[in-house]
Order: sequence, then structure tokens, then C-alpha cells
Amino acid sequence: MKYYLIVGEASGDLHAAHLMTALRQHDPEAEFRFIGGDNMLAAGGSMLRHYKEIAYMGFIPVLTHLRTIFSSMGQCKRDILAWQPDVVIPVDYAGFNLNICKWLRGLKADRRPKVFYYIAPKIWAWKEYRIRNFKRDVDEMFCILPFEVDFFEGKHHYPVHYVGNPTADEVRKFKEGYRETKDDFCKAHGLDPEKPIIALLPGSRRQEIKDNLKTMMKVAKERPEYQYVIAKAPSVDLGDISMPMVEGATYALLSHSTAALVTSGTATLETALFNVPQVVCYKTPVPKITRWAFNHIIQCRFISLVNLIAGKEIVQELFADRFSVGNISKCLADILPGGHARQQMLNGYKDVHALLGETSAPDNAARIMTSLLKTV
Repeated sequence: MKYYLIVGEASGDLHAAHLMTALRQHDPEAEFRFIGGDNMLAAGGSMLRHYKEIAYMGFIPVLTHLRTIFSSMGQCKRDILAWQPDVVIPVDYAGFNLNICKWLRGLKADRRPKVFYYIAPKIWAWKEYRIRNFKRDVDEMFCILPFEVDFFEGKHHYPVHYVGNPTADEVRKFKEGYRETKDDFCKAHGLDPEKPIIALLPGSRRQEIKDNLKTMMKVAKERPEYQYVIAKAPSVDLGDISMPMVEGATYALLSHSTAALVTSGTATLETALFNVPQVVCYKTPVPKITRWAFNHIIQCRFISLVNLIAGKEIVQELFADRFSVGNISKCLADILPGGHARQQMLNGYKDVHALLGETSAPDNAARIMTSLLKTV
């Protein structure tokens, strides 16, 4: 079978690469083409464009790069027609991928590949109206968060496949094989093995990093007894930063960290799965309006995956009008060794581990996908 995958960010690149490996185990003759990243290239196949060329978020960045985004969409559509895959697998990244899905639905039946959406976009948080796009344009939906089943099937009567969580699977496999001591890790990255580490995870998109990293670094200056290390996402230029950083080694960094400052996203779940207490901090434009929208318009109680999965507040979420150096510094103090909130957060992480379970998301998804394609 021929599989065409489309991702728009670093975490999608990682998840898609693991899915590709699993698909090849179930379909030894699998061929892959994609918009993706370095992990997908390593998994095999040919790449049309790197995801960093289309990875824009926020109204202004998207608006100023519309020409690039539309050009990439057009190129992707022409490439799909030329390559003629059996299935297109969009991975999250709703804005770009839903446009492709709609276009695919308009093709003649004999030219239209199946559409298997892997990792549902977070329409349960906002833009819930997009459910009609999925019902119309997507053949099969593969979800990775337990509560999404109730949202799609219970609320909207749209059948989905819950396959487990790929991040939990990736962290579990990393832990099983990781043997590097803190001394060795620090030596490899020019760090002091005697000082405890606080990890800074500012995100993988340019706008996230621009909005969050400066404030994180200001917080770092208030506690010089710790060393602060930035987890740099692949293919992202941080500019002239004097603070230590590691690239492509976020899991290793979290393995040796005492605490972390994390932007919202997959990184919050990864941090929890490594049992590292964290403060979630996310700068937004017009903070008061954002807070009002969150309280009155947005359809969910939390922004971090940790709290969303648990259905309760486990980690502090400092975004919109709560995002400030003072608030972040105070919450960080509460979760450092000796802080009153540290053990409570670690206990809450146990609930998240239990809810996610031990299943392999990419293997489950690949098994279902190949089975469905054989029946076509």
C-alpha cells in the first residue's frame, strides 16, 4: 500500500515516524511519501516539504505567511494526484489538513484515496463546529486521548478508534532503554553535575518560543542555585541565547530534571510521564480578553494535556492574565524539593499514568489501518 502522511509540527513528526515503522511491520510492502520532518525521513520514504516551512500558529503569523501556506497546500494536492496513494493520513494540524481533506472529498471516487486521520485536532476545546468537516471528509478517525471517545461518539455520534497514547508509548520505550547517568549527561552537554536542573520547554513553534522563552529566562535569574537548560526543538533557531540548551534530547533532559517550566502542548504530558513537577506557562495576546474567552467561549476547563486527561487540576496553568514572572516564580517554588505542592503533583501524575494505560498507539493504529485497507 502507498501511504501519504501530512504533519505540521515536531511532535507530529515523531508520532508519524513511529506510525510508519508500525505500518511497515503490518505491511512489509508499504511505501511512504509525506510532508514531515527528520524523524519521518529516518523512518523511510520520500519528503515533499519539511513541516517547519508550514508550521505557523497565531493570527498574525498565519496571516503574514498565507502565500507560503497556500502554496504548500497547492503543491501537496498536486503531489497527491501524481503519487496516487491508497490512503492519506493527516496528523493533527487541523487548519492545513482539513483543507486537504475537503479537497480529497471532491475528487472522483476512482481517484480518491481513503482518509485516515491520526491524532484528532482539539476541536473539543474550540471550533467544535468542525465536527461536520470530519463527518463529511474523513473516513476513519484515530484518537489518542481517552476522553475524546465520549466527545466524538457520545456527544456527536461519530465513531472513532481509540488506540492509546503515542507519547506514553514513546516515553515508556525511552525509559526502558535509557542508561545515561546524570554525570554523563552533564559532561556531554557542558553542565555542572553538582547542580540540580530545571528544564525549560518553550515549545517547537517560532511564535511560542518568542512569546514564552524570555519570561522563562527571567524566572531563571531568581534562583541561581539551579541550572536552567533549554530543550531546543529540532530545526528551530533560538538566536543568540547564552543559557545552556540541548537539541533532540528532551527526554534525556527530563530524565535528570528536578522541575520544569513548560508551554502547553504535548510537552506537558511528556514532563508528567517523566514524573517531573512542572509549571505550565503560556503567553497569549490581549490577556484579559483571552481569559474572558476561556471562561465563556472555549469548551474545556484546562489547556494542559495533564489536567485534561485527569479531568482535574494537577498542574498550575499560568496563561493569559496569570502569565507573569512573579506568578511563575511562586508556582515554581511550590514544586521544588521542600515545596508544599511537589508531592501532591507527583501523586496526581499517577492518575494520568493509569488513565493512559500501557497499550502501543502506533501498533494499534497500524493494525486497524492495514486491516481496513485490505477490505477495500
